[in-house]
Amino acid sequence: MLGGMRLEALLPLIEGAGSALLRIQAYADWITANPASPQRIAAWFNLGAEWSAFGDKAKAASAYQQALLADPTFHPAAVNLGLALEALGQQDAALACWTRALQPDGARTALLNHRGRLLEEQGRLADAEKALVQSLLLDPAQPDVIQHWLHIRQKTCSWPVVPEGLPGLPAAALRAACGPLGGLALVDDPDEQRRIAQDWLIRKVPPAPERLSPPGGYRHDRIRLGYLSSDFCRHAMSFLIAEMLELHDRSSFEVFGYCSSPEDGSDIRDRVIRALDHHVPVRQLDDTAVARRIREDEIDILVDLNGLTRGARLHTLRWKPAPVQVTYLGYIGSVPLPELDYLLCDDYVIPPGLRPQYMPAPLSLPGIYQANDGRSPELPVATRAAEGLPEDKFVFCCFCSTYKITPEIFDAWMEILRSVPDSVLWLVCENETARANLAARAGAAGITAERLIFARRVEPSLYLARMALGDLFLDTSPYNAGTVASDALRMGLPLVTLSKQPFASRMAGSLLNAIGLPETVTDTVEEYVRLAVSIACSPELLATFRSRIGGDRWQHTLGDVRGFVAGLEDIFRRVRIRPDALG
Repeated sequence: MLGGMRLEALLPLIEGAGSALLRIQAYADWITANPASPQRIAAWFNLGAEWSAFGDKAKAASAYQQALLADPTFHPAAVNLGLALEALGQQDAALACWTRALQPDGARTALLNHRGRLLEEQGRLADAEKALVQSLLLDPAQPDVIQHWLHIRQKTCSWPVVPEGLPGLPAAALRAACGPLGGLALVDDPDEQRRIAQDWLIRKVPPAPERLSPPGGYRHDRIRLGYLSSDFCRHAMSFLIAEMLELHDRSSFEVFGYCSSPEDGSDIRDRVIRALDHHVPVRQLDDTAVARRIREDEIDILVDLNGLTRGARLHTLRWKPAPVQVTYLGYIGSVPLPELDYLLCDDYVIPPGLRPQYMPAPLSLPGIYQANDGRSPELPVATRAAEGLPEDKFVFCCFCSTYKITPEIFDAWMEILRSVPDSVLWLVCENETARANLAARAGAAGITAERLIFARRVEPSLYLARMALGDLFLDTSPYNAGTVASDALRMGLPLVTLSKQPFASRMAGSLLNAIGLPETVTDTVEEYVRLAVSIACSPELLATFRSRIGGDRWQHTLGDVRGFVAGLEDIFRRVRIRPDALG
């Protein structure tokens, strides 16, 4: 019956089939009945797409392979075959598929982009960068590719991050497309950071068709407070907010957690979930369904904990599912969505005079912006010998991610090492390419390789314990340490920071002012270098700074979670919308 039928004649029948299995069977029957048809290539491809949608990636891969056997130049099948193999856990096979695929220049970008993405996920950053450069040379008008490529260059300390001379891509165009996260470490102007984020949002997150929440709010005896996050797991976010969630005043607040986090089985995930009155798993829901669930729960204030980071539910926010929507802590800068009402901050990280440069409207907490966990952790014993550190030298350290390290800051570090000959610099380094690039730049500055010591990644408890092995933390700028700075101060490790204009460049300064060590906040690179050298050369000054942040000082300042929560709740009471408050 199907023999001789053209594929386009079959399509209306397939589209009308009630189930995926019926559509799959229809394609399979047509292929059997038309073994010599030139349209079998499209039929195999469509069959692969149906199997993939059905969830059987192995059968999908087999169908795509048949399409390629019929026509090795049919590049869409190569793209989808690689994706199916990747889903089956066969990453090397996926890369091989994309490498050997035959395709015209105009189609090669898709294969190169998938290669770059998967190589980046595997940690093969140098290879990933090469694939993305090849893609941009074929088609420079790819802002998503530019964003990933530049961030790889940041992570590998390939400087300058924004190179000159790429055909069709002047430095200004590259910089504008660096993406929101990359922009925090690349740009030191709040206006430019906002524009970068705004352009990205316009391109990626269209408006929702309607607003879900009533503008006049709800009549609830207790404020329904919703936290939206993909980081209720072993993530820095959860370590900061766990006690905050536990200490919310349940006589005034009812706490919901809309959770799209992975089930990682960690103790911190269990603690966060137990701290919620209502744990609402939404990982399997699309953004619209999440928004409608929030509306059904009549949330008074929705707190977005992702901002512009991975896992964000930005489309959910665009539905305006809560009358008041606040972004907090996940992304340290403007999140210029019209549906967001406030950006939580403090008066140091966003001084009143700089507030017009931010979106949404900055809303200052009465103390510091950063939540913390005041519980005293159980820590293992850490020793310099175990971490490969010299016992008899001054240890400068920085535990920020490598993408936050800029040439300006690294050169300042090299000047500090030259001025303090009996010292080393202890860094976290996630990849070999960054390690080699940093060592080469240090060598060019006259600093020998043994004076750079690269820390290994460790469990959270050991990460905290070994902080105490350093002598002085050297902060990054324009993207400061945040959680890491608080951890350093908790462990009695003094910190020198460089504050510029953006929120991200003022995080550590906020913490240092709060704990009572404003003298280590600097405004220029020259002052930063001079202060670090002075501390290293003056045991008395170092001891004074250590004593001022030692003992129970952290607990009574940065670790005063009850005081922090009280101030946060006062802010929430102030911005909550109630029908009776509208007159």
